[in-house]
Amino acid sequence: MVRRIQLRVSLKEESKPNILLKKTAKYLSEDEKNITIKVLRKSIDARKPTIYFNYKMEVYINEKPSKAADYEFKYQDVSKAKEVHIVGFGPAGMWAALRCLELGYKPIVLERGNNVKDRRRDLKAINQDHTVNEDSNYCFGEGGAGTYSDGKLYTRSLKRGDVRRIFESLVHHGATEEILVDAHPHIGTNKLPKIVQNIREAIISHGGEVHFNTRLTNFTVKNNKIESLQLQNGNEMKVNRVILATGHSARDIYYLLNDKKISLKAKSFAMGVRVEHPQHIIDSIQYHCSGERNELLPAAAYSLVEQVKNRGVYSFCMCPGGFIVPAATAPGEVVVNGMSPSKRNNKFANSGIVVEINADEDLYKYERFGVLKGLEYQKDLERLAFTAGGRTQTAPAQRLTDFVDGKLSADLNPTSYQPGLNSAPLHSLLPKLIGGKLRQGFKAFGDKMKGYYTAEANIVGVESRTSSPVNIPRNEKLEHPEIEGLFPCGEGGGYAGGIVSAAMDGERCAEAAIAGL
Repeated sequence: MVRRIQLRVSLKEESKPNILLKKTAKYLSEDEKNITIKVLRKSIDARKPTIYFNYKMEVYINEKPSKAADYEFKYQDVSKAKEVHIVGFGPAGMWAALRCLELGYKPIVLERGNNVKDRRRDLKAINQDHTVNEDSNYCFGEGGAGTYSDGKLYTRSLKRGDVRRIFESLVHHGATEEILVDAHPHIGTNKLPKIVQNIREAIISHGGEVHFNTRLTNFTVKNNKIESLQLQNGNEMKVNRVILATGHSARDIYYLLNDKKISLKAKSFAMGVRVEHPQHIIDSIQYHCSGERNELLPAAAYSLVEQVKNRGVYSFCMCPGGFIVPAATAPGEVVVNGMSPSKRNNKFANSGIVVEINADEDLYKYERFGVLKGLEYQKDLERLAFTAGGRTQTAPAQRLTDFVDGKLSADLNPTSYQPGLNSAPLHSLLPKLIGGKLRQGFKAFGDKMKGYYTAEANIVGVESRTSSPVNIPRNEKLEHPEIEGLFPCGEGGGYAGGIVSAAMDGERCAEAAIAGL
């Protein structure tokens, strides 16, 4: 017999041995020896001083639970199969390739950056030497930006595909089964590289191809059908189906499409700053505690949103126990992002705090750039951050309260950002469209989370790569309406907003590309 139940366990109870089994047996009036528990979902309710763990479970009475996963991933030998070319090896490209293996087609992946091991040298160069490799950095390279993003798997894109399928695929390639249970699952940037490597090895061992340091520079279209790809190394590849999964920072792709007069659309997006608090402040607010949080509790996270003059101001990519990292993809710009290790045990908490930018209403000064107006707006703010930071990867920063009060910070708080911070008047440097709304938003966040608005927090600029400011259109077949055989995919096309949604879109594009081959 199988029963589905939900139980609450207090923080005090959680530390007791076999507490879940004991409470379940009592709840069902069954002997502990007769039941086996399978946890389906675990979450924390910390809204009140008494903290609870909420469990959703299947309870097997006098029988053993099935160990079978919901999905089997059976990859075929595709070494001699029809080919699908995939440009980009982030989450969208990876899952497009894996889906090709399942369906019996040969993925040929072209990635501009390094493999995940060699990519570490490029990250070291930007952190320590302030040197940006334009093809291999925190955004480009094996696994894309997702490899160094903390591996947050929470998504609202529940209508785009089967989230569970992506989670089980990650477990199949080395992630822990905890991601199948946690309400807000993440993997950790220290564990993601091995999982990414496992995916690559699966693709190659089944006959697919993955080519690193292979940047797309041009392509040929004949009779409105994509015919070949030209690469930076001088090679040319004949193609039939191309999944374009280049990510939201591959600006050269947008310029290439625009120069060829291929349809693009300006898209709304968000920009702002990254705020960094000592983790103990966020813990004390969220867990109603003083001193160190209970060892059973993870580093506390938060999610905040406020409407300011008809524009959303909200937290984005919140990284508890994490680091701020330099995410520039070209010299002469400063871009910041966040990541966390699997244990989320760093002493800082950081989050993007960004302002919604309406492409139709807010960028009138950039109309001369047409569909690329949002991209040019992004670039201007990243160049401004580079100058204000000192013309290296040192980032401009300000104490949170000084930013809101409109005064330069005499000094700054300690930070996790390895290239370092430079005190700068971000309150006057950021355009009013962003800076003014951020200042009001931070005040409102301080009202919602008592202690959040504090001089112990820094804001660091700029957080500019939340999503693509450009949409590459596609029709109901997921194909570009003007180019047969070209399938815009993932965040770069404007169709995803994180690891899971990008992976789901990659699978859908693979299925669409294969149709009719």
